[in-house]
Amino acid sequence: MQARGAGDAAEDILHEVWIRIATSGTGPVSAPLAYLHSAVNAAMIDRYRSQRQAEKRERDWSGVHDADSETSPEPSAERRLAAMQEAAQVLAMLNGLGPRVAMAFRRHRIDGIAQKAVAAELGVSLSTVESDLRTAYRALAEWKARAGGEAQ
Repeated sequence: MQARGAGDAAEDILHEVWIRIATSGTGPVSAPLAYLHSAVNAAMIDRYRSQRQAEKRERDWSGVHDADSETSPEPSAERRLAAMQEAAQVLAMLNGLGPRVAMAFRRHRIDGIAQKAVAAELGVSLSTVESDLRTAYRALAEWKARAGGEAQ
């Protein structure tokens, strides 16, 4: 995948494809290698499109806010306080999952450390780190669903 342009995202794309395949209810595949290549290509295209959309949104947003000189680029005190409170809630939820899960999530997703390096740092296997990350992602998705329901 790195040779095809995935670069540093190759490990994340592979993990994403593995989760898609593991959770899909498809039956036997007649050409597993071709299926895997197709799934990886689709994941790489999805990531590329997502990055382009994010860049476009950033350019559009910057263009609007650069033109409006009266608006401060800094968030209001209320927004900063709300963001700090939300971050504290998320950190507390992650810490509640156990120290290893919280550390694996922080090191990989926040610090940008590769999963293999996190596994070596924590003295566990790569599959344990992957399992810990799935636990954290699931908990974050549940937290986000609950938080979204409360906001309505």
